[in-house]
Amino acid sequence: MSRIAVLGTGAMGSRIAQNLLNAQHSVVVYNRTAERVQPLMQQGAKFAATPRTAAAEADIVISMVTDDQASRSVWLDADAGAAAALSEAAIAIESSTLTVEWVKELDGVLHQQGTAFLDAPMVGSRPQAEVGKLTYLVGGDAATLARSQAVLSDAGAAQVYTVGAVGQGTAMKLAVNALFGIQVAALAEVLTVLAQQGLSHDAALACLGELPIMSPAVKLAAELMRANNHAPLFPIALVEKDFRYGVQSAQAVNAAMPIAAAVGEVYRVAIAQGYADDNITGIMQSLATNSG
Repeated sequence: MSRIAVLGTGAMGSRIAQNLLNAQHSVVVYNRTAERVQPLMQQGAKFAATPRTAAAEADIVISMVTDDQASRSVWLDADAGAAAALSEAAIAIESSTLTVEWVKELDGVLHQQGTAFLDAPMVGSRPQAEVGKLTYLVGGDAATLARSQAVLSDAGAAQVYTVGAVGQGTAMKLAVNALFGIQVAALAEVLTVLAQQGLSHDAALACLGELPIMSPAVKLAAELMRANNHAPLFPIALVEKDFRYGVQSAQAVNAAMPIAAAVGEVYRVAIAQGYADDNITGIMQSLATNSG
């Protein structure tokens, strides 16, 4: 089996690493907070003090971090970045949700040193990672994907979509998250208005849930809203970051996203009100407060 380095063992990275361990791969993990890797080490993972150490001798290096800044650090930090340790045969995979501009810049650096690279963000959250139902949106060379396909499956992929060139996987992920975030905010808004007009959430969702306007993903969000369960699966802080990155990447190609920009502001207000760590469905609390 392959020797795989996982850079970042937060909510998603830890589950990817666990899946790879379950598939009998040799896994080395890096995380800024070393204590968070202890459960993985108990399952057989090795801990690396730096991304560069983690990447040494790895066949595949997967990054799953929060934002552009963290990604730049784990790959290109002058003293500890993973890129400098990659062998000629290694494959670098960036699975974080980042800006298109940074992913292309990273690809340029890695290409210059002869390293194969995949832009491979994923759709799905913790439950999907745990049961191997993630969807990968891949930008990059078909031959590189073919070499990585089995590892992506072992990491938790149920589906792998080849989107196009490097950067287009990330562009699609930002589009997916924007579309989902807009729908969730819209649902929370109409439920808040209907409640003020005397319709309970149960009554409103009993009707809305039977109509074709409700996508499967939004139906799941609706059930969490109904239960007032906002335990973080996709925290509002990350939702807002993805809206910001989506708008930024659109502006870089002279495109406008006025709806996404407006909805991103709704999530920013929720963060200011103290809901940053709540699930995306927690936007309902912010809207209810604003309507109160």
